[in-house]
Parts: sequence; C-alpha cells; structure tokens
Amino acid sequence: MELVTIGEAAQTLGLNTSALRYYEDRGLVTPERRGGKRMYAREHLRRLAFIQVMQRLGIRLDAASAMLDEPSEQWRDVVREQIAAIEELIARANGARDFLEHALACPADHPVDECPHMIEVLDRRLGGVTIEEIAAERGQSVPNAS
Repeated sequence: MELVTIGEAAQTLGLNTSALRYYEDRGLVTPERRGGKRMYAREHLRRLAFIQVMQRLGIRLDAASAMLDEPSEQWRDVVREQIAAIEELIARANGARDFLEHALACPADHPVDECPHMIEVLDRRLGGVTIEEIAAERGQSVPNAS
C-alpha cells in the first residue's frame, strides 16, 4: 500500500494542508503516522475526495461525516434531512426567481409603486393573506420562513 505525505495529499486534491488537518481534527479522516508525519493511504484520499465533493455541493460536514462513519439507517436519516433542506432551498429559489422575473417583465419603472399585479399582491399581504396562501393561489409553494 502506497502512502503519501500530507503535502502530496493536499496537492493531489488541490487543498491546503490546513484543511487536511482540520478534517482530521473533526474526525473525518485518520491518517497513519510514520516518524511523526501524517501519511495518507488511498482510502484516506477517497474519504477526503468525498468530503471535498460534498462541500463543493454545499452539503454539511455532519452529513458527510454520517455517511462515512454512521450505521446505514442513521446516515440515511441524515441524508433524508439534507435532501429535504435542499428541496426547501430549491422551492425558495424558484419562488424568488418567479417573483423577480415578474418584476423584470413589468413595463413599470418601479413595480412596487406602479405594477397593478404587484400592488394587488402586496395589498393582499397587508390585508392579512399569508405569503404561502398567495403562492398557493398561483400554484406555487413557498416554504415557511425559518
């Protein structure tokens, strides 16, 4: 089994050595020690590559940690929670895009003051209709504010 130094591991992954030490401190990877030096085997590099992919995708380190080390049902629960959070984020992003696209398409110079559709929506909100109810009327969903 070929081992590489922390510097070689960092270079292979395009990371700083401090990131590798941080992942070790978090218990995500446990490199071997040879002569006081951290040495990484292929399985360590795979774990680090997995962590890197997860972080690049915006997935929490605790989800990555669970997938790496927790029993199957436990990490699957964590992943289900992460997927639910991503679905909520997508719904919020879609709602924001739709709202902004409407504002962009409006010929008014100032949609909040001059767009009849936006004024109606805002006045309904001021009248007590929730954002979720307004969205539902238009066949959209808006997650509750966190």
